Amino acid sequence: MSIDLDAARGLIAEVRAAAHARGLKPLTVVVLDTGGHVVAAEREDGSSNGRFAIAHGKAHGAIAMGLGSRALMGRAEQQPHFIAAVTSAVGGALVPVPGGVLLRDTEGNLVGAVGVTGDTSDNDEAAAVEGVEAIGLTAQTD
Repeated sequence: MSIDLDAARGLIAEVRAAAHARGLKPLTVVVLDTGGHVVAAEREDGSSNGRFAIAHGKAHGAIAMGLGSRALMGRAEQQPHFIAAVTSAVGGALVPVPGGVLLRDTEGNLVGAVGVTGDTSDNDEAAAVEGVEAIGLTAQTD
């Protein structure tokens, strides 16, 4: 089972609320289902035009590899040629920096991923995790 539209919209709202509470820069948030399809996306006013591709790449890379984008960053540091090859294999939609988080239900099943961008990668990930937890899911960053 994958995240549905209502849950995805709720997740985006919670990520944005977390970001506003932290005083973060304008964000773009993309939620994908388990097949890597966009369920919902929002770009806040002031978030630059390339941010959708970055948020999508964070979430898509996480789904494609079964790892949060923070873990993908570690792989990129240790195996840069492998991550470059995977990025090519998935059509460029892999951004190996924090902010791409896998979504797991209460039983640990994968239900999708969220990608967040607009502030520092660590802040993007923190807002993502807070939003995921606020809707009752578990965030997997590694």
